[in-house]
Amino acid sequence: MTAASPVPARNLRWAALTALFRRDIVVTGRELWAFLAQVLLQPLATLFIFGRVLPGIGMASPQYARILMPGILVLTIVLTALQSTAMPLVIDFGWTKEIEDRLLAPLPVAWVALEKVLFAAARGMVAGAMMIGLGIVVVGAHSVSLTAANLGAVAAYAVLAALVGGSVGLTLGTLVQPQQLNMMFALILTPMLFTGCTQYPWASLNHLRWFQLLTLLNPITYASEGMRAVMMPGLNHLNAVYVLPALGAAIAGFGWIGMRGFARRAVG
Repeated sequence: MTAASPVPARNLRWAALTALFRRDIVVTGRELWAFLAQVLLQPLATLFIFGRVLPGIGMASPQYARILMPGILVLTIVLTALQSTAMPLVIDFGWTKEIEDRLLAPLPVAWVALEKVLFAAARGMVAGAMMIGLGIVVVGAHSVSLTAANLGAVAAYAVLAALVGGSVGLTLGTLVQPQQLNMMFALILTPMLFTGCTQYPWASLNHLRWFQLLTLLNPITYASEGMRAVMMPGLNHLNAVYVLPALGAAIAGFGWIGMRGFARRAVG
């Protein structure tokens, strides 16, 4: 009787990575309604108030919903991916130590972190798809500006936004301590929400130059402007020549910092 051939290390790693991904899908399925409420309630409320109520009472232009929708879509994707990475990591490293179970998998430490980012990005994409459907219900299909012609570009920017959120979440999740969670929301997430050009186009800030320049430090700005450019091409927006490199740099930069932080916390 011949001995069984050893499983190649590469195949073993992919099998372990897939198993972790499936595990996260099962866990998300068990808490689906809590997940949807967590990631959709705030952007949906923002879209309803600014895109439906204010235009309905004459406090905003009827076209404002079209300008708002791309930003809300990006906001939903980025925040979902960010929270899906940062919050579990802060808790796992700080209290439950559940991350130790993942580190026992036959995977390099960097692959465990990568799985966290990719799964968070997938959650962001799901939330974004649902926000499109809810946007059609809340502000009407004419305000969503999604067509067969721009669907591919919208999906591409959604992927980039999701990876930005996952990378930023990895960085925050490995740098923030559990006792600093409240500070993270107050000092980091809140400014990100309002300086990411999700509620307004970047070009509209020309008369508030210092704030316009400040928004360029926020990677959400580039995702919002890119999404708005493909959904509303007639509107002034940041050029893709600047948007795409900035998004790539944000993913690479925060991903590198997050990977280093994850490795340090994992072996510490």
